[in-house]
Amino acid sequence: MNDFSAPITDVPVVDVLSAEKIFANGFRGLAPIDLSIQRGAFVSLIGPSGCGKSTLLKLIANLIEPSDGRVQWWRGDFSKVGQAGRQLAFVFQDPTLMPWARVENNVRLPLDFAGVDKAAARTRVEAALEQVELTQAARRYPRQLSGGMRMRVSIARALVTDPDLLLMDEPFGALDEFTRNRLDEDLARLSWERGLTSVFVTHSIYEAVFLSSHIIVMAAAPGRVFAEFSVDEPRPRGEEFRASARFAALCRDLSALLSDASFASRG
Repeated sequence: MNDFSAPITDVPVVDVLSAEKIFANGFRGLAPIDLSIQRGAFVSLIGPSGCGKSTLLKLIANLIEPSDGRVQWWRGDFSKVGQAGRQLAFVFQDPTLMPWARVENNVRLPLDFAGVDKAAARTRVEAALEQVELTQAARRYPRQLSGGMRMRVSIARALVTDPDLLLMDEPFGALDEFTRNRLDEDLARLSWERGLTSVFVTHSIYEAVFLSSHIIVMAAAPGRVFAEFSVDEPRPRGEEFRASARFAALCRDLSALLSDASFASRG
């Protein structure tokens, strides 16, 4: 079993135990996968299209169930999620904001569902918007925001629930490189400052190396773990790391692994 540990470790946040996924049409999306993710780790999932990255993420989010095997959260079933210190949040590839609602109301939505009183909700929304540097945009509508700002709103909506486990499905893939790099730096800082355990789907080698403590390289036909790759560098990281020779070397090594995974997928 792969064991991805952060500097602070205790009970694993997620255990994937020989979990596989076969869809109703008979397509085998995932071969049995075993991995364990410790508190504070930032784990990226990378691999060729169709290798099951998003499927694995959805298993971890309990959005779909494994056909065989199981997933555990904090060494228990999904009923443990939502308890104090065991909050989960999911950020989709599209911001999925309510176009008729102001930014502050979009961010407050999960608190409304949870029945949080208005005064407490207002305080938490303000704090979340401050963390993603959108305080001045609280009264704007999504149509008045750039793509990067809309994604910041989506991240604030996840942070407002004070999550312990943050799952993100290629959230910055549609953004330009400059905006993406800036959001990667912000995410690296937020993840470290809040002690988040993060699982992040990406197609970008550079993004995976910049953000991650550990990277899962996946192969397809069926989706499976091909290799694990550690990024043993101090976090959070900034532009100095991105410009370093060490970053370039890690990207080359990961690129070679990804090439091998793509070849294995075709074979």
